[in-house]
Amino acid sequence: MPTTFRETMAGTITLADGPRPVRMDLDVTVPGVLKPWSDVDGTFTGRVRIDGLADSPTTGTLRIAPMKARIIHYRCTFQASDGRELTLDGHKSIDYRHPVRSMTTLPATVTDSSGVLGEADLSFDTRDLPRFLGSFRLDSAVLEPRWRGQPGRLEVWYTTLTDPATGTGVWLHREMVAPTDGSEAHVLGWAAVFPPGEPPRHGRFGPFPNDGRQITSAGDIHWDLRSTSDSKPLYTFPKWAWDTELLPAAQVVAEPHALFSGTVKWPGGELTLNDAPGGNSRIYGHGNGQRWAWLHADLGNGDVLEIVSAVARRQPLRSLRPLTFLKLRVNGHEWPSNTLLAAPRFHAEIDRPSWSVAGRVGDWRISVVVTQPDDGTLSLEYRDPDGSTATCWNSERSSAHITLEERRNGTWRQHRTWDIHDTAHAEVGGRGD
Repeated sequence: MPTTFRETMAGTITLADGPRPVRMDLDVTVPGVLKPWSDVDGTFTGRVRIDGLADSPTTGTLRIAPMKARIIHYRCTFQASDGRELTLDGHKSIDYRHPVRSMTTLPATVTDSSGVLGEADLSFDTRDLPRFLGSFRLDSAVLEPRWRGQPGRLEVWYTTLTDPATGTGVWLHREMVAPTDGSEAHVLGWAAVFPPGEPPRHGRFGPFPNDGRQITSAGDIHWDLRSTSDSKPLYTFPKWAWDTELLPAAQVVAEPHALFSGTVKWPGGELTLNDAPGGNSRIYGHGNGQRWAWLHADLGNGDVLEIVSAVARRQPLRSLRPLTFLKLRVNGHEWPSNTLLAAPRFHAEIDRPSWSVAGRVGDWRISVVVTQPDDGTLSLEYRDPDGSTATCWNSERSSAHITLEERRNGTWRQHRTWDIHDTAHAEVGGRGD
């Protein structure tokens, strides 16, 4: 279980033409429980801003050994505005005669391929100490079961992937349903394959007792898969919502960039997968929404866009427009930072075969258009813990056009676009009541 925390340091860097402001915002991950006597290596992502020189995502490493070696060492790379690769290297030298100053002061050197560009002096503002301490989390394995015996709960594990060799999409869905009437919880689900140029094929399994059995077949579809992932969870809903279960339901992408190897077989077809990209996700709550749309788009190089746009079933929430939870991860940097506060700023149009989301948070705005092909979309029925039903239309061969814009000097400029053809994973759903 890794420890995660957020740290901000700011100060000045002295360049050839004089001093300039510099700031680092970091999201740090350290394996295991972080202890003062530890000597551990961690990693971080974040952003480095140097006035007039750089405003760039960054990735780096961190050695934390405050007692054993009396050092906390930072090293990261990022890009200058002109495209040069820069490196920041520095360490806090722990002096227990001056513990506060030494633990909060980071001298560092910034270099490029030609040598030293400048010397920086960064510091942690002790007024930020409550926020810093509040950011510490010990992340449990988000793929582990959450249900603790309560009636009226729905717990879902689902895997989606695309075979790069054939373009075939695969969807594996398993859910635990604990009925509201207190009767015995059960497990059911399905598997589906989406071969290009052919109708989707699917098979169901269950219901079975909730006894933890391994399931590798659904009807005539059989699979033997292994996955690896070095990506940290992507919290489409705020992490506190997943941890506390205060919302009617929450979703998390436990492994947003997983690689799958193995086989998937069905009558008339077989896939042999070798590092096929996909993801493993979770849902936990009281049931499905009144209507919803979902997108998982692998943007390449570990980048990903996840969208859950839904209308809650409970009154009075079901009379409101869809609330959209959107999380974009690019180069390790995530936007927006708070998906719950950002949700009202997005507008969703949920329809078939195309649906869309657009909105603005701060100096960034995004528009997403998703198209699910009629001949590559599968219709299935969901059942809630109270026995009511909903219908979903799912396609693991969807397309998505994504435009990200940035406002500079009062003008919106296109920052990045992605065109995902037939490899996006998407779904819309709803009910007749």
